Amino acid sequence: MSNRPKIFVLDVFHPAGIAIAAEEADLVLWDDPAVVNWREEADALMVRMTALRAEDFARARRLKVVAKQGVGIETIDLAAAAAHGVAVCNTPGVNSEAVAELALALGLAVTRRVAEMDRAVRSGGKARRDDYLGLEASGRAVGIIGMGNIGTRVARKWRGAFDLRLIGYDPYVPATHWADLPHERAPTLQALLPQVDILTIHCPLNAETRHMIGRAELALMKPGAVLVNAARGGIVDEAALYDALREGCLFGAGLDVFEVEPPTLESTPLLSLPNLVATPHAAGGTEETQARSSELVARQVLDVLAGRPALSRVA
Repeated sequence: MSNRPKIFVLDVFHPAGIAIAAEEADLVLWDDPAVVNWREEADALMVRMTALRAEDFARARRLKVVAKQGVGIETIDLAAAAAHGVAVCNTPGVNSEAVAELALALGLAVTRRVAEMDRAVRSGGKARRDDYLGLEASGRAVGIIGMGNIGTRVARKWRGAFDLRLIGYDPYVPATHWADLPHERAPTLQALLPQVDILTIHCPLNAETRHMIGRAELALMKPGAVLVNAARGGIVDEAALYDALREGCLFGAGLDVFEVEPPTLESTPLLSLPNLVATPHAAGGTEETQARSSELVARQVLDVLAGRPALSRVA
């Protein structure tokens, strides 16, 4: 019998973090049939997308720490973790640059109709460029919901690449925020929406932001506007967005996140629309980000198991 702690890795992780964790603990990986025994045997968990509910924590009597790759922790019952004395850590900021890059890429892919043209060319038919006229970003207005770390990076990228008007909305940052970045500040969401040509969302999902962009909000936007969500599924009402896109109320949308993931045609009819660009919650999916965040997850698990403070403990 090993005296080393046992870490169960419930989702696919970059090898960099696996190697670090294996130096000080015995690992059970996601593809090992024994992984189903984690509630009975785990001292620690490394997770990415796996949901952890109250009943899981109630059964996991040996569990001391859960470390989640990424910043979003809505898949983990934090109250239940605290009630059972389980520490919860995440990896904020590690993937900010990657997420900002994909948010910009989604906006450009929609405005220039990249996915539509790609499908047309691959189909073998005659793809006439006049059938796929897009929109230029230069001179337009970009609205940023959420002026935090990722929102700031997105704002700088749009402003740096194009001569455009930048409007920020975030009721939780001071008026002096973005002092070095030319921009306007919208006092309310309702004041922001009618002004923007591209709306890009970078706020957390919580009770306040769930379906923050619904039918009433979409109706305030310009008919030729573009919506980008690389934050969390559920912030946008997908049924309302489907109707807006189908009826031509918006030019298009780029979504990296969905209310049900992975998304299917059964879970969201949005995937049937040509003016939607969809990616599979992959904004943080760069080689560099996966390596860094995997390493941070492993180091925090080992720190807690050794009685040391974790770098980013949320519960």
